[in-house]
Amino acid sequence: MTHLVLVEDDERMGGLLKFFLEGKGFQVHWEKNGPAGLQAIHEHTPDLVVLDLMLPGYDGMEVCRRVRPTYAGPILMLTASQADVNEISALDLGIDDYLTKPFRKRVLEARIRALLRRASAPATTQIAAQGPPDLVFGDLRLAVGQREALLDGAPLQLTEAEFELLWLLARRAGEVIPRDEIYAALKGGHYQNFDRAIDMRISVLRKKLDDATAPYRFIKTVRGKGYLFSAGPYG
Repeated sequence: MTHLVLVEDDERMGGLLKFFLEGKGFQVHWEKNGPAGLQAIHEHTPDLVVLDLMLPGYDGMEVCRRVRPTYAGPILMLTASQADVNEISALDLGIDDYLTKPFRKRVLEARIRALLRRASAPATTQIAAQGPPDLVFGDLRLAVGQREALLDGAPLQLTEAEFELLWLLARRAGEVIPRDEIYAALKGGHYQNFDRAIDMRISVLRKKLDDATAPYRFIKTVRGKGYLFSAGPYG
């Protein structure tokens, strides 16, 4: 059974989510403050964490800071506003996805299942014995078999979602990929024009690639269309 840790201080919201998710076949461990949530993640090593941003003790961002060095599973953040999302993305905390309240419970379930599929893909999708070749772009090397990206020989600290996004763009280098196609590949849903999640994830990825200032070396914005991973040359 898939094990989730839910950290939500609102009694009504937490109770409803726990009841709903258990009804969908998940085992749910519910905590109501940041320190208890952090301890539960360390003790249970869940398949996925659903984490509210506003918590007593430690807020959701502090929980992420403290848990990410030892926990590699997906984290889905629940936020109250788009402004919260902008702050979370700017701080680059290793959050894999977010939902802004209020949200429909079936949307939460869909996001959770998409994150779990993505997290389990390397183990369940046996890449052929030799695996696909590494992709090399100047001083950037992507090794899909190891789920690793190296810049100038040093491994980048990417979340699973960030590696998936980088690999999606890089394996189609030179091709413009629309936002809705990226959204569908990473989130398993339909893109809505007001959703800036992909743009913010691109921004974080550029920072990790040491490429945060235009003109970009690797990931280029094609206005009104999407994103293009440059096939080089790299200066």
